[in-house]
Amino acid sequence: MGVSDHFGPSLCCEVRILDAKNIELNSHANLFVRYYLPAGNNRRIQLNTKQISTKSSQTIIWNESFSLECSSSEESVKYLKQQTVVFELRRRKLGKSVVLGRAEIPWKAVFEAPDMEIDKYWLPMVSMNETGLKPPSIRLSMKMVGGPTMAEMEKRKKRKQGLKDHCEGCDCAADYEIFALAAALEGLL
Repeated sequence: MGVSDHFGPSLCCEVRILDAKNIELNSHANLFVRYYLPAGNNRRIQLNTKQISTKSSQTIIWNESFSLECSSSEESVKYLKQQTVVFELRRRKLGKSVVLGRAEIPWKAVFEAPDMEIDKYWLPMVSMNETGLKPPSIRLSMKMVGGPTMAEMEKRKKRKQGLKDHCEGCDCAADYEIFALAAALEGLL
């Protein structure tokens, strides 16, 4: 049984950035996480979380997620297992962004985790400034979710074809137009 037989023709890679700790909040700036996802052909996709002002918040919470659909062919999964996701905690001040901490998680760790999910994991980062404080950490979740299997896709295709066959010879569009017109008139009354 191949990987695509197990997952269907695609996989959904989900990354969720929750919050951060061990952050020096004495200077007013905006914090965000930049992360890099592998995109094949030695390319990476760069994503940024929203920026959180350290002036207005003592807690740094993003709770943001991103999903990326990719092929579940044997070759694609093998490639992905050899790649890492790079996370950088950054501070933006006066338009300039500075790296506060950096860490990586290999996708292989996600594939090998129970249910292919790393949930609410505190990722310690390598600090980029030499302060006596603990290194910054971000809490995140990562998981792989299988797309629809070939059987599910075939079932959807048959259902769509059945609806298409049902509507041939009748004027379904006219029925929908009449329904929409009736709903609009009811709203006016």
